[in-house]
Amino acid sequence: MIDTTINMYSDANGGDPDVTSPTLRTYHKLLWSKPLPSGDLFDLSIDKPSYYLYHRSELGEFSLGSDAITHSYSKQNKKKWLTTQLPTEVQELFDRGSTIGAYLIFPNRRVNRKQTINQARGMLRLIDDRFDLTLECIRRFYIGEPNPLEDTLKRYSSFFHLFDTFNGYINFFLLNDLVDENGGVKFYLPFDDFKSPPDFRNVEDYLLYKKRVESFIESRNQRISDYSGQIDT
Repeated sequence: MIDTTINMYSDANGGDPDVTSPTLRTYHKLLWSKPLPSGDLFDLSIDKPSYYLYHRSELGEFSLGSDAITHSYSKQNKKKWLTTQLPTEVQELFDRGSTIGAYLIFPNRRVNRKQTINQARGMLRLIDDRFDLTLECIRRFYIGEPNPLEDTLKRYSSFFHLFDTFNGYINFFLLNDLVDENGGVKFYLPFDDFKSPPDFRNVEDYLLYKKRVESFIESRNQRISDYSGQIDT
């Protein structure tokens, strides 16, 4: 069973859990080693030297890494004007975002020395490390629509094609609670079609963001808990 209450910093030895937490790495292997929509097994190994997670088969060769998909922005200097006003709320979001429900895997090897998905979504102002906005880019990628991460996602198209469709990707990674009944993304804050950077205007914006992010984490943790009961470990 996977414990969705464990804080991934608890065994990260003071480092970044995405890199140093053995629990997080093991959980990723257990959760995402399973059949793809095609029926082929996406078996992940944690035993190959210099790889975080590794898969090689007729499907292709994939090097994958962990990434936090929810953020309190507690360490982002340009948001200190806001986060210093809400230290308790920011810490609460940070702690809830340190459970397995707030982590995902992406391809982590650079292609032609260009940014990985994790790097691009963190650096691009129109995304600002927001996973709801990242997911909207992925949705548009699957249907061939332009998006701010288009070039980056295309570099890793072989990974996304494993899941056939956006719905296949959502179901595989248990992201269902961030999409609505029509398959659209549920945005944390009002969405302006990528016309401007997603800045917080005030404390109220941050509190609404916090509420919706925490709701997603809680719901995904429950999905993970339910799914983990079916895993033969």
